Amino acid sequence: MAHAPALDPPADRLEQIGLLALFGVAGGVLFSIAVAQILLALAVVCWIAVVATRHERIAVPAFFWPLLAYAGATLVSAAFSPEPRVSLIDCKQLVLFLLVPLVYRFVTGSRATTMVTVILSFAAVSAAFGIFQYAILHYDNLGRRPQGTLGHYMTYSGLLMLVLAAALARILFGRSERTWAAAVLPALAVAIAVTFTRSAAVGACAAAAMLLSLKDFRLLAVLPIVAAVFLALAPATLSARFVTMFNMKDPSSRDRLAMLREGAHMIRAHPLVGVGPNMVEVLYSQYRDPDAVQKVNPHLHNVPMQIAAERGLPALGLWLWFIVSLIVSLGRRLGHDRVRFLAASGLAAVTAMLAAGMFEYNFGDSEFLMMFLVLITLPFAGERTTTT
Repeated sequence: MAHAPALDPPADRLEQIGLLALFGVAGGVLFSIAVAQILLALAVVCWIAVVATRHERIAVPAFFWPLLAYAGATLVSAAFSPEPRVSLIDCKQLVLFLLVPLVYRFVTGSRATTMVTVILSFAAVSAAFGIFQYAILHYDNLGRRPQGTLGHYMTYSGLLMLVLAAALARILFGRSERTWAAAVLPALAVAIAVTFTRSAAVGACAAAAMLLSLKDFRLLAVLPIVAAVFLALAPATLSARFVTMFNMKDPSSRDRLAMLREGAHMIRAHPLVGVGPNMVEVLYSQYRDPDAVQKVNPHLHNVPMQIAAERGLPALGLWLWFIVSLIVSLGRRLGHDRVRFLAASGLAAVTAMLAAGMFEYNFGDSEFLMMFLVLITLPFAGERTTTT
């Protein structure tokens, strides 16, 4: 087990500030990306100062190295982009990968479980606001969906999906504060449903199925019961929306299939470095499928396809290495009682991201990525000894 060194008083204060900033990032991202990024910058400054003053070796979990290699492949792709400046500007999102060493350094020991509590508490308020938008402010149709205080309903539903996975993990595998998680869970589920976002619903169901099967395979019988109750009690507009995910004639479903073919065309044309970060939308018309519904799309609504088309097959290979390394490492920690619920939460987050990511490029959403990186790093940080 890794042990962080003891700190002198000045570094101790820096650590406390960095820790509080990270708590603010984890909760604040549910409400404002600007606030979350400001707090992230503060945490980075504190981290650099602590590492420098104590002459520490930068410590990271093993899965960070393939993630770093993926960042390198992204920069290579940007360099070969038809518009390098546009692609390089988009690469600023790679800075968010610093959340991994930050969380690993500051959110150690019992702080990791406390951070989940903070996330659940902020998410409860966010979910309640989304439900209020739906029920009172009439954000109750595809033209006007609940989005909390965020800029887009898919970002909002994606974040709540990740938090729902963490809440269910705590209920099934946690040793404390399960009552609060159980109280928050229904609000999260309702808020996701009323956004009409099918990808988030798929991701939430996939995460729930994984967690229930880990606990007791027989618990999977709960899911079809919950689905049946939802379809029976939900307003007609909601139930009809989710039924359309099985209708291949639905315009949105047809467009997503067309996007997969468009992505395949891009990969065949640029297999090594892709078309370049942030260039899918720019070059969309050149590869547009005849059956496509929309004239242009900002991305291909599929994480593996987007990465391969945008950054090349080597980048996709590195991203898959990151995912496999992460899943294996989290799986090993399920046997550690101290971090079992955190490991289950991390696995549920990965499952939700992958399932929803078949229909949405969630890995490229900054708010989603920040929450995802926090949740997958907490099990590794929780193993470490708290420094103060």
